[in-house]
Amino acid sequence: MATIAVLGTLDTNGEEHAYIAECIRARGHETTLIDVGTFAPPTVEPDISRELVAAVSAIDINTPLQRGDREECISVMAIASAALLLQLYSDRKIDGVISMGGVSGTKIGTAAMRTLPLGFPKVMVTTLASGNTRQYVGTSDIVMFPSIVDIAGLNSISRTICTRAAGAICGMAEAKIEQSETDRPIIAASISDNTTECVNAARDIIEAAGYEVLVFQANGNGGRSMESLIESGMISGVLDITTTELADEIAGGTLTAGPSRLEAAAKAGIPAVIAPGCTDIVNFGAPDTIPKQYLDRKLFVQNPQLTLMRSNTQEAANIGKTLADKANAYTGPVTMMLPLKGVSALGNEGEQFFDPSADTALFESIKQHVKPKVSVQEIDAEINHSDFSLACAVALLDMLKTGK
Repeated sequence: MATIAVLGTLDTNGEEHAYIAECIRARGHETTLIDVGTFAPPTVEPDISRELVAAVSAIDINTPLQRGDREECISVMAIASAALLLQLYSDRKIDGVISMGGVSGTKIGTAAMRTLPLGFPKVMVTTLASGNTRQYVGTSDIVMFPSIVDIAGLNSISRTICTRAAGAICGMAEAKIEQSETDRPIIAASISDNTTECVNAARDIIEAAGYEVLVFQANGNGGRSMESLIESGMISGVLDITTTELADEIAGGTLTAGPSRLEAAAKAGIPAVIAPGCTDIVNFGAPDTIPKQYLDRKLFVQNPQLTLMRSNTQEAANIGKTLADKANAYTGPVTMMLPLKGVSALGNEGEQFFDPSADTALFESIKQHVKPKVSVQEIDAEINHSDFSLACAVALLDMLKTGK
């Protein structure tokens, strides 16, 4: 029997949350009904009141309430509910969480759910499920369940949705994850179409040494997901060969993973190999979406929805400095690997983005700005050559073995 947290604004949607709780109990599980409303009194009796929610974080909800500041109330309650759920999870008092809401309820519910680890059952029934949900889901595994109709009381549609959503969270909580005695330490690796050969070859070597390698596409979302998984503490080492998302961040491309890319491993203190893979590429959409200031640059239309731009000498130098600064912040062992004959399949001699002067600016900037604690290996090969992939794998395995 599982205990499911049913979290919601019980002043505006108390009836709906009570119904979800009833459906969960009908399946043989227990519920903890949590009130995160902020204005009117709850319409149903919670197991955990909004005052107790706020008290977990020593938050005073009365100040924004007295000002009538609805947005601040929502923000404050989102912080408080996140702390409460994390405490309930840590104390092993809940086995899943479900919430239901419109804009405000979804902000609070998903903010709380995002603090919970990967794999913990999370369901959000929401009017926003069919739109862009990135700001609510982030890199977590929240299941967004469309409410279909507005959340404004129970009716034939909302009862159906609530019942199915309750069944979903119960099924997730009931599912047992098999734990194998042969589970291997996990390595996170970044990849793109233009570093595939390198990453696959290095992965084969690392997995043969007894590790499991999880590969993430360096397309913005993939980089954010990798960073989030590293933050979770599940990762033992990082093979960050494809750091192209930094090129997009610096040069204004569309596939950036944000300014904090490469920082999770730095804080985690785990061994990492970093390479400037595909930093010669800045990603844009269809050709007619290219910013005017870039129309005279070296462009390559990979498909109708993706146009690539070659980073120039100045951008390459800036990328190099950024990579060096990121590596300098690592608290664990880190090795910078430089493929001197090309940082992507498009950057090799004879290919569309071959530009030795830009590559030199990249490499020299890295070497100029890294601190002595960062090991730098220069390999006289292009990034997808077997010599480079072998060097990356060996460097990471050596750091994993020795811790330095």
